[in-house]
Amino acid sequence: MNKIIRNIPNCITVLNLGAGVLSIIAASHGAGSFWGLLGFQWAFLFMAMGALADFLDGFAARMLKAYSDVGKELDSLCDLVTFGVAPALTLFFLMQDIAVDPWLCWTTILIPVCAAFRLARFNIDTRQTSVFIGLPVPANAIFWIGYAALMWQGVTFLSVWYVFLCFLVVECWLMNSNIPMYSLKMKSLQLKENWPRYLLILAAGLFCFTLGTGGLLWLIIFYVLLSIAFRPKSQDVAADSAANKKA
Repeated sequence: MNKIIRNIPNCITVLNLGAGVLSIIAASHGAGSFWGLLGFQWAFLFMAMGALADFLDGFAARMLKAYSDVGKELDSLCDLVTFGVAPALTLFFLMQDIAVDPWLCWTTILIPVCAAFRLARFNIDTRQTSVFIGLPVPANAIFWIGYAALMWQGVTFLSVWYVFLCFLVVECWLMNSNIPMYSLKMKSLQLKENWPRYLLILAAGLFCFTLGTGGLLWLIIFYVLLSIAFRPKSQDVAADSAANKKA
């Protein structure tokens, strides 16, 4: 029974992987319509399902105290598919459908490449339990979902090669930067300690309600600016490192 309980978080993690694979399959249909939605819209939904599974596996691991090195590695492998490969292929096929220069479509390969480096660094970094160092890979995927939605809605300047490359380079750099960024994990519910997190949750509702899926792009820009302007306290990062050394 204990062995079954220990593997519950891993089973949830695998659901993340399944959602990522389904997202890639849906993305390959591009702007083709099936079951009432376009292919890339299904890709967005499957990535969202993957994000939910990614949250729930960590929650389950904490509740059941079922931590393991295998679970940590499995989580990163699944994240690479769902939040690295899936958004890149969604962009690739969508950009082909809206007749972007073919060479520009191929630059999306940088997204999973940089996501892989980011996840590899995360697995050996003892500072990232309640604070992230660099942009998290799921946040990167959320940004590109918003970007793809705005492109489809006809925001033409986002398809201009130098604009797209600028965003691509900045996003890839942010994933592997040393900038401390907020995690939604809270040690308490006190407003004084968590106001940036509450503000981020409020902003998510506001951007999505007013701008729809395209608001996700602005949400991640807001998240990055909030983390830079009001950096997580350096002692929080140090505390994460010390806690992991004791564990």
